[in-house]
Order: sequence, then C-alpha cells, then structure tokens
Amino acid sequence: MKAMRCFIGKVILAVVAAGLVSCGNEKDGFDATGTFEATEMLVSSETGGKIMALDIKEGERLEAGAFIGYIDTTQLYLKKRQLSAGLRSVDIRKPDIRKQIAALEQQIAAAKTEQQRMENLVRAKAGNQKQLDDITNNIKLLQRQLDAQYSTLDKTAGASDAEAESLQYQIMQLDDLMEKSRIVNPRTGTVLVKYAEQGEVTAPGKPLYKIADTELLYLRAYITTGQLSRLKQGQEVKVFADFGGDRREYAGTVAWVSDKSEFTPKGIQTKDERANMVYAIKAAVRNDGYLKIGQYGEIVFEP
Repeated sequence: MKAMRCFIGKVILAVVAAGLVSCGNEKDGFDATGTFEATEMLVSSETGGKIMALDIKEGERLEAGAFIGYIDTTQLYLKKRQLSAGLRSVDIRKPDIRKQIAALEQQIAAAKTEQQRMENLVRAKAGNQKQLDDITNNIKLLQRQLDAQYSTLDKTAGASDAEAESLQYQIMQLDDLMEKSRIVNPRTGTVLVKYAEQGEVTAPGKPLYKIADTELLYLRAYITTGQLSRLKQGQEVKVFADFGGDRREYAGTVAWVSDKSEFTPKGIQTKDERANMVYAIKAAVRNDGYLKIGQYGEIVFEP
C-alpha cells in the first residue's frame, strides 16, 4: 500500500512538472514582441481664418480626396475683387500707341507727298530749292517727334503691362489660397484624433486632425543580435495578438529591419532576457478590424 502511494505521488509530480515545462514553452514560444502601429498623417490647415465646416468624427473612415470642410474666404474674395478692378483700371489707362501716333504719321505722309512734288518742280526748273529744303527739314523734325512720342508711349505701355502682370500674379495667389481653403482629405484612413472644431479660428500649419491607415498595421518588435541571421526583409512570419481569452493568429511580412542596434525598450520581452541591445523590426499585418494601434503582439519566425 505504501509502495502504491509512493508510485501515485511520483506520477503526480511528473504530471505537474510536465505542465510547468509546457507552460514555460508556451510563454517563451515567441521570437519577438512589440506593439502595433500604423502609418499616421497629421493634416494641418494651409490657410488661416475661421473654420466654416469640418465634417469629420474620430473613428470615421475617410477616402482620399474627400471634401470635408472649408475655411472662410470672404477677405480673399474681396481682395480678389479689388485686384480685378485695378486690373481693369490699368487696361483703361494703357495708351493705344497706334492711335496716338496716327496724327504725326499723317503729317509725315503729307509732307513726303509735298516733298516729292517739290522735287519734281525743282528738276523742271520751276521750283524753289529753299522750299524743298524746308520741307525736307520739316520731315526730319516730324520724324524725330514721332520717334520720341513712340518711345514714351512704348515705355508707358510696358509699365502698364508689368503692372497688369503683377496684379494677375496676385490674383493667382488669391485663387491658390482660396483653393487651399477647401479642406480635402489627403489619404484613405481612419480619423484618430480631431484637433479643431467648426467655428474655431485656425492658422497655416495648425493641425486639424490625425489620420492613419488602420487596414494595414505594423507590429514593431525587437530581436537580438543572434536572431538577425534568421530574419530578412520580405520574409513571412506569424503574428499573434491576445483579446482576453481569445488569441488570434495573423499572417505577417517583415517590412523593415533596422541596421542599427539600440537599448532594449522598457517593457519589451526578448528571446534572450540578458540581451540589452536589440534591433527593431516591423512586420506588416492586414487588419481584420480587431487589431488596435498600441496593442501588444508577438512574432514567431516561420521555420
């Protein structure tokens, strides 16, 4: 009877020991641990003014190119109207060179006709040479007046063109600012944080909201030097995440391996607990809707 009790005791001890070994193996079954993260983008205002509309909610999924709000453009619009009026004024004041030199050109043409007539008379010995010389000198004088007037008008017209071009560029700047006053979502993703509300006044560069692609998450984990030879970019791995009593497995792909070591971050478990220097890695995981940013996860290298 005593021998039987001794045998049963040994069996129980063996079962307990096996269970402890099993639990230890399950605990150490990972190759690396870390937390899930996503590619985040901080969307900021490109112009300043009152936010007239910002139709987003935290947790809402937005498509790239979606129009979600706008910033007040009243002052920009009024400034554009003012510049447009100035542009019309410049156009009115710009001299019409052809019209303004037409009178002198007609005088020169008439003088040349008279010059030709007088030359014919002089050749026929019926005209006065002095009269011909006076006509010729008058033509030269009129031509100098025409050249001077044309030069002045050309400079005035050039200045008007330059002023008009400057106003046009200012109008283009206002058009660009008004276009940037439209708040358009730049990428597909989920709104993580909303920093501004309708009715608030914003400024260029001030954050409006943060968005991230939560359909593709990355488990940022850490491996030891001894594990580097077992891992390469593009390699398939198994990723595990705990949901209370539910443990899910996901297919992952190594997207990045750091080429520099760093001290083991606080709270991170490694295969070799004595290792104080580790390498960061990222495993891309397609999210089924359950994974969350900041959630703990484990990686097992494929054999």
